[in-house]
Amino acid sequence: MKDTNILRIEGELTIFRAMALKPALLPVPPLTEIDLSGVTEIDTAGVQLLMLAKKTALAEQRPLRLCSHSPAVIEVFELLNVAAYFGDPLVMDSRTKAATPRS
Repeated sequence: MKDTNILRIEGELTIFRAMALKPALLPVPPLTEIDLSGVTEIDTAGVQLLMLAKKTALAEQRPLRLCSHSPAVIEVFELLNVAAYFGDPLVMDSRTKAATPRS
């Protein structure tokens, strides 16, 4: 059974897809988790979209967790110094070059 409160983003999370992804990031019922392991590229429009999803969740007093950050996401989050805004731990697995959540 697929959990409809979890969204896995595949491919680019850029200005070219931001408007198409916006309804998926702000659905009813709301998301509880966004899996970023499949993101191959992200730009500031993608970061802004994730920030909007997090801000909406906070305003509605519900949790929203970003998980499995891809190397592309980690690179941009570090470049823009926004990881703390989301409050989700980032851990890079040096063997697979994929992010894994902290326990």
